[in-house]
Amino acid sequence: MKLAAALVLLAPLAAFAAGPEHFGVTASYAPPAKGQAHGNVAVSFQAKDPDVHINQEPAPRLKLDPAQTVLIDKQPSQAKANIPFDPASAKYFDLSFPVLFPAAISPDARKGVHSVQATVTFFYCSQREAWCRKGAAAVGFQVQVP
Repeated sequence: MKLAAALVLLAPLAAFAAGPEHFGVTASYAPPAKGQAHGNVAVSFQAKDPDVHINQEPAPRLKLDPAQTVLIDKQPSQAKANIPFDPASAKYFDLSFPVLFPAAISPDARKGVHSVQATVTFFYCSQREAWCRKGAAAVGFQVQVP
């Protein structure tokens, strides 16, 4: 009886801990345009709640899987700053466009199509509910090495 009562009490906490998924996240590699030194990993966010937005500050970051040897991260270093999260004053990305992360093909990469894994870390806010959170999503994409 005590076990059943404990499970009933803990079930809402487990549901709250998991939380709703606010974004779908996909990525692709865009090779360098003519005259450009590097390409970009284009990360697209699909909002599942129209009131939840991706913050511009702190900026999203892409971390390439260290086991992959195809791409070299070309993102500028990011100063660690303690930026307060205020949904009322935050600036947000226009999610109709992807967020671009500079990356170059490694000179040691073998020709052909390669799978690359990465993690995108981002901050997002809900204006309606007045909260902000840190999010992360694993993404995978293909890179064609000419």
